[in-house]
Amino acid sequence: MPREIAFHGVLLPTVAALFLLAMLLSWGLDRLLAGSGVYRHVWHPILLRISLFACVFAGLALTVHP
Repeated sequence: MPREIAFHGVLLPTVAALFLLAMLLSWGLDRLLAGSGVYRHVWHPILLRISLFACVFAGLALTVHP
């Protein structure tokens, strides 16, 4: 996989695209968890949201940069 992505003539690092994808995926998972009521049983929902994003981003980054 290339290290840079050409976006309208600008070279962006692959990690930037993965960051945006991770934001979308974690937002969807957040809505799913909020709808199912998981956050009522969590001590600190903001920490869960941040760790969810970190895990999604790290998982996506490991697919590109092993």
